[in-house]
Amino acid sequence: MDCIRWEQDPKWTGVLAQNTSLFLYNEYLKEYLARFKYRGDYVLVKAFTQELQLEISKIKYDFITTIPLSPERLQERGFNQAEALAREAGLTTEPLLIRRHSEKQSKKSRQQRIDSEEVFEVKSGQEADISNKSILIIDDIYTTGTTLRQGAKKLKNAGAREISSITLARG
Repeated sequence: MDCIRWEQDPKWTGVLAQNTSLFLYNEYLKEYLARFKYRGDYVLVKAFTQELQLEISKIKYDFITTIPLSPERLQERGFNQAEALAREAGLTTEPLLIRRHSEKQSKKSRQQRIDSEEVFEVKSGQEADISNKSILIIDDIYTTGTTLRQGAKKLKNAGAREISSITLARG
């Protein structure tokens, strides 16, 4: 239903072709990912590499990118969890998006996330590279779809033909 709602909004129609989430964001996974993402237990990401590789092998793309963190959030955490997922799965990513600093998404309600201002820009000079290309975005958690769709919209507006995404979990 979530995807249908997004597609019914003319502002977001056709922005994200599909999202595949590997797991349901249940209490166990929530705690597991919190240890990885917020407490720096980086090695935990290795548990997902095989499943991620398998799902990505089913998707056609020209480039893989990840949802970036703001410089402030990257400094705070020490690593980008989406980039860690990709790296540990042996994937080569292109840094196509940059993110301005904003309030943590995890602190916002569903409606606040949906209504949040757009925080992404396409990295300068990437427009020619992504023109008419298919791009796969990797992120850790799909909660409302706002983050992925904001990033996808920027890439689409910069000339990308199609954007799909894959996330570890669906909240």
